[in-house]
Amino acid sequence: MEHVVHSIGPVYDNNSKILILGTFPSIQSRKTGFYYGNPQNRFWKVLSIVFHEKEPKTTEEKLEFLKKFHIALWDVIASCDIKGSSDSSIRNPVINDIASVLQNSKIDRIYTTGKKAYDLYNKYCYPTIKVEAIMLPSPSPANCTVSLEQLIEIYSCLYM
Repeated sequence: MEHVVHSIGPVYDNNSKILILGTFPSIQSRKTGFYYGNPQNRFWKVLSIVFHEKEPKTTEEKLEFLKKFHIALWDVIASCDIKGSSDSSIRNPVINDIASVLQNSKIDRIYTTGKKAYDLYNKYCYPTIKVEAIMLPSPSPANCTVSLEQLIEIYSCLYM
């Protein structure tokens, strides 16, 4: 176990309408300095298909994509004890100030990428924020029970 502090800030602006929350950045995302940085993670591929856009590859392209579709990204956890990138190993979570993002944007829908993020959000954030989150399946390569086609179908709820 290693104590790790989240090193990637929230991505949003005052026009953001959707907030997608992960649990905590993977080792690869921490190395790249941006969300869903593992090339095997299906997040960016799925979003590009859902929104009928070319898949963003660079951080700049990803930022432009998010801004164009009014999507905010962050994680529920600000710091924790974790083994590698394993959500199931997380201990002693400290929660991000998600309310501050909501106060400075037009966000009215919150989604989580996976059950751990959903459970943590409901336990620590929902009681004060009072905005229900919708759980989406994790796009992680470790989640092999959900196919790319299934992810695309489920994540299509973002395109409204």
